[in-house]
Amino acid sequence: MNKTQLFEQIKNKKSFLCVGLDPVMELIPKHLLKYENPVLEFNKQLIDATKDLCVAYKPNTAFYESMGLKGWETLIRTWEHIPADIFTIADAKRGDIGNTSAMYADAFFNKDKSGMGFDAITVAPYMGKDSVSPFLSYTDKWVILLALTSNAGHSDFQLHQTLEGKLYEEVIRISSQWADSNQLMYVVGATRGTEFENIRRLAPDNFLLVPGVGAQGGSLAEVCRYGLNSTCGLLVNSARSVIYAGNGEDFAEKAREEALRLQQEMAQILQAAGLV
Repeated sequence: MNKTQLFEQIKNKKSFLCVGLDPVMELIPKHLLKYENPVLEFNKQLIDATKDLCVAYKPNTAFYESMGLKGWETLIRTWEHIPADIFTIADAKRGDIGNTSAMYADAFFNKDKSGMGFDAITVAPYMGKDSVSPFLSYTDKWVILLALTSNAGHSDFQLHQTLEGKLYEEVIRISSQWADSNQLMYVVGATRGTEFENIRRLAPDNFLLVPGVGAQGGSLAEVCRYGLNSTCGLLVNSARSVIYAGNGEDFAEKAREEALRLQQEMAQILQAAGLV
């Protein structure tokens, strides 16, 4: 899915919601345990309940890798269940030397080889251009670089002052030479608030993947005040607050209610900005 198609989906659904599919066996509703693959059933019902309200799904691959072989099968089958017109993100946070990154790129982008053909993957940029280039070689796919994250330890490195500014600013400035806004996105945590204004100065046209709204306390209004651009430019991820909105047999309905609440707020923001 290219940038134009993504923006069309945002306008059509009046939403820039990304739902994080991060299942924990101990937290999924107990009645699903009767299924051969409870996690897959959990994901499928969540997707069916929210697919008209969101424009993207983002499985965090660690939640599947931790289940071994069955987890990988679940990830593949979850990807297969997502409608083709919805943007898919493998939240894998990969990053290694070039030949290893090439294998990671194949794993998540090459459907013929791995069974998965995600639209995008999250990548850690610490090892530099040669570790990112193999992902960018898939010119019809997206790379989402970690820039300014929402975790407590983000300040250990990301806010470190260099001669040219903060380290996360250097990540954006240098990586923007590797690819343009048609292939490169950045992860920026919602809890970073007013830093979005500075990030937009450095990356005015790029889409930003924004975790941290909902359970982590990030403000959607603040993110949009500083981060919205002429093509929306935001994919706001919500995981726990949507997928664990309920834990009974009506869990999918509860998830839909929370997704709908977010979508309606997003629709008002998009309308106020004249984007829909």
